[in-house]
Amino acid sequence: MSILVAEILGTMLLILLGNGVVANVVLNDTKGNNSGWIVITTGWALGVFVGVIVAGPYSGAHLNPAVTIGLATAGKIAWDVVPEYLAGEMIGAMLGAFLVWLFYKDHFKITDDEGGKLACFSTGPAIKNTFSNLISEIIGTFVLVFVIFYLAGPELDITGDVEARAIIGLGSIGAVPVAFLVWVIGLSLGGTTGYAINPARDLGPRIMHTILPVKGKSDWGYAWIPVVGPIIGCVIAALLYMALM
Repeated sequence: MSILVAEILGTMLLILLGNGVVANVVLNDTKGNNSGWIVITTGWALGVFVGVIVAGPYSGAHLNPAVTIGLATAGKIAWDVVPEYLAGEMIGAMLGAFLVWLFYKDHFKITDDEGGKLACFSTGPAIKNTFSNLISEIIGTFVLVFVIFYLAGPELDITGDVEARAIIGLGSIGAVPVAFLVWVIGLSLGGTTGYAINPARDLGPRIMHTILPVKGKSDWGYAWIPVVGPIIGCVIAALLYMALM
């Protein structure tokens, strides 16, 4: 399986299960309606687990442009494979969002809360403050990427052929700690912006929300924050990791 296909499948499953749990909690007349933040963060964590299990052996299961850019910045993967990763992550995120809409289509129809429906696709701030929201995404993504470096191990130095460079050492074994990492970020740092910590996770579904027949408008004025914040956070994580090694 190629890097592109692996990242498409892994990210698609991540978004299907992650945004799926949001839909289950916020949309009207679902079995999980109003079951709360613990359910949402747990669903996202287990969605990460599933995505990593599927994509890990073939691409290293980045599933996130911030992870890809962070690893490339630190020299853990070559920059020439970055476009393939980013394409897979964006396509997978859009497909996953489409499947969430298809799965919960009847519940979208009977839900009037436009903000709740948007939350099934993309993130938004609890209190809108551009600087604070940006800082939240920077710090959350910093924690994610910085810890992933240590999960991968300091001995990792991928400079060989394309297939070797694709694998970052996580795979199935790394799926559990990565899931716990995303879980604790959601529990501890998700209260301000909904912890996008992943540009594809937010932008891809936001595009689908705009395209699909869902009533309401995407907040495109906010949309740059869950893209730029994670990129800044991952670069800071990579630079600090390199400085400490």
